[in-house]
Amino acid sequence: MGRDIKKSEVIPLPPPVEKGGRGDLTLDLSVNIAGIELKNPVMTASGTFGYGEEYAPYIDLNRLGALVVKGLSLQPKQGNPPPRIVETAAGMLNSIGLQNIGAGVFIEKKLPFLRKFDTKVIVNFFGDSIDEYCEVAKILDSVDGIAGLEMNISCPNKEEGWLEFGTNPDLTFRVVNAVRKSTRLPLIVKLSPNITDITIIAKAAEDAGADALSLINTLSGMAVDVNTRRPKLGNVIGGLSGPAIKPVALKMVWQVFKSVKLPLIGIGGIMTAEDAIEFMIVGASAVQVGTANFVDPQASIKILDGIEDYFERNEVKNVKDMVGNLRV
Repeated sequence: MGRDIKKSEVIPLPPPVEKGGRGDLTLDLSVNIAGIELKNPVMTASGTFGYGEEYAPYIDLNRLGALVVKGLSLQPKQGNPPPRIVETAAGMLNSIGLQNIGAGVFIEKKLPFLRKFDTKVIVNFFGDSIDEYCEVAKILDSVDGIAGLEMNISCPNKEEGWLEFGTNPDLTFRVVNAVRKSTRLPLIVKLSPNITDITIIAKAAEDAGADALSLINTLSGMAVDVNTRRPKLGNVIGGLSGPAIKPVALKMVWQVFKSVKLPLIGIGGIMTAEDAIEFMIVGASAVQVGTANFVDPQASIKILDGIEDYFERNEVKNVKDMVGNLRV
């Protein structure tokens, strides 16, 4: 039942390299997530990086560990009415409504560009029924240039009273298990934080056949204009992201790390290399940079550079030496 870590156990930092000196240290930032070999642990978060091409003028996409594209559905989706983004204290609310071009159009018009780069492409996808999830997975299965899939289970199931797949362990198991049978690609399940105990959902996804977990998705929230007394978002409620949610995300990654044996990808308010390293210490083998991309298009590369600098200064040889190294 997950990793056997006692509360009183102290997990020491890795010992210094015997050779001494930064010049003698050989860094290995590569990580394996669900069988996907990444050159480094820095990924972009779905919904914050478009389909990759939008950021190509600003950064070298080849430097990323992986690029996670905007979530795809079976058919194109228009999304919610505006306003759809609102700044908040230490973060932002979005109510985009999962607008996207659809899986077929992505494969035909966006994926050829991404194939030019030496960076793994992971496709985020979703559905409003189990059948739709499976159909999208089948379309994406074994397509050249797609290294893995990331399931967004923070979506409501219209067939069962619009209950979110990711807030009910039975629904989580059923949809993940069905998708697992529909694709041979590595399957990452992205968890919703809008639940009392995220470990129950994590375990259901693991039991259903997930290869890795990414967490967390946005927290549900809203904002109000006091002058008009109206919601600031056209859809009233949206997803909160940015630095404001990092403490919640860190807690949930730590909880899930102790509960399952799957590799974890940490998401939530990562703006700096120090933020990313915090997620590694509590159990994440890789991280996704999201809202920071809106503030600085080069954020992911700066975070990668900062991780490398931290490893050199602290004589840490590889990522796995940091994962789950929290002293408690």
